[in-house]
Amino acid sequence: MKNSPNRPIDIFALFLPEVRELISRKDFTSLKDLLKNTNSFDLAEGWKYLEPQEKIIIFKLLSTQKAIELFENLKLEEQSYILNNLDNTEVANIINEMASDERADLFKELPEKVSKKLFNLVNKEEAQDLRRLLVYPEGTAGSLMTTEFVELRKDMTARQAILFVQENLRTEYRGNIYSVFITDENHKLIGSIALQDLLKAAPDMMIKDLMISTDLIKVDVKKPSGEIGNWFKKYDLLDAPVVDKENVLLGIITVDDIVEAIDKQNTRDLYEIGKMDAKGGEIISYAGSSAIDLVKRRAGWLILLLVFDFLTGTVLKNFEHTLSSVVALAFFIPMLLDTGGNAGAQTSVTIIRGLATGDVNFRNVMQVIKLEFSAAAMMGLIVGAVAFARAFLLQKDFLIAVVVGITMLLVAILAISTGVFLPLFSKKIGLDPAALAGPITTSVVDVIGLIIYFKVAQAFIPVLRF
Repeated sequence: MKNSPNRPIDIFALFLPEVRELISRKDFTSLKDLLKNTNSFDLAEGWKYLEPQEKIIIFKLLSTQKAIELFENLKLEEQSYILNNLDNTEVANIINEMASDERADLFKELPEKVSKKLFNLVNKEEAQDLRRLLVYPEGTAGSLMTTEFVELRKDMTARQAILFVQENLRTEYRGNIYSVFITDENHKLIGSIALQDLLKAAPDMMIKDLMISTDLIKVDVKKPSGEIGNWFKKYDLLDAPVVDKENVLLGIITVDDIVEAIDKQNTRDLYEIGKMDAKGGEIISYAGSSAIDLVKRRAGWLILLLVFDFLTGTVLKNFEHTLSSVVALAFFIPMLLDTGGNAGAQTSVTIIRGLATGDVNFRNVMQVIKLEFSAAAMMGLIVGAVAFARAFLLQKDFLIAVVVGITMLLVAILAISTGVFLPLFSKKIGLDPAALAGPITTSVVDVIGLIIYFKVAQAFIPVLRF
């Protein structure tokens, strides 16, 4: 799992002067002892303070377990640097000892040429497992699962099962274990037991009498990761078995995998709503980013939206006569469009969140639309009345106030409708709902809202009818 604990300061930074002093004296024995008592998460958090050569020295002094933990918590750039500066034997030790899901994630992120080269260093058994995991698309249960789990048979006793679990933990298992799973001779899932329940059971009690059904908590290998997070929340799970259509146990998903997936999805949604390159949910870190990095993440969408907003200027030019005839209409354009954009953003965020949690789906979509349209009508009347009052107080012109009030009513309804339909449409065609929200909603409201405004003005103000 690549997320480090949330800490107020970088703990490793406190030891950095001592680390550098030991490196300069080449006192690697003392440095090794110091690193032995340093948490791997703290080490990953402070990794950015080290010089390139210091990183390699420190990495080679770590125990295998701590080196793996550190490696799994570093960014891809840092992982690549380490791999490029170790010999093949050292690289093989790292890759073969990684958790299966972390290893698969690494190979997915590496350039194809590099991953092919590293594949030759993977043990035969691990290579077969890696090939299976790489098949599953990103964002599915298969991409999140680990293939390291403990299988029991129902005819075991609790004592036999505990001994079997202990043996697996010593020789094979590298991840967290919360449950053990019971399968038949064809590896088809038939039940599970929480580890604590197994430990508390009478030694001669049969597994078949201890196990519980997994029908409610098992996850199809193709299930979207967003739905799995809701699954874990609903049933308060620490882990869940992953099965294929034949009910064969393929792997498990643990709660730390889900936390990381949810964090990435939330980050991705937030950046996409703000119209930035989400980069798979990678957080923008000011400590490790340059101005060029920020520009790369933001410029593409900003230029696209700028081009879209060219339409706003086109609309204003087409209604130039209307504006020049009744200049006061220009005073209220920012108010109308900003309010419309805000109303659309409120709605789209609510819909996107509902889609993510499962509260909004295509079974209840008509109910959601009906509810939002009722809210849109009421919100339109409220902001329309406020806009009418503001326009009348400012201009003392009843017709202009009517135009502004009616336009605000219509723009609010338009904005809320857009905020509903854009996320639903994107979900329907297989896009991330956040991709068509936020500024795009605002841009749509800006263009159509201006057209509505001038058409309403032409309908109510006599001087504009010619």
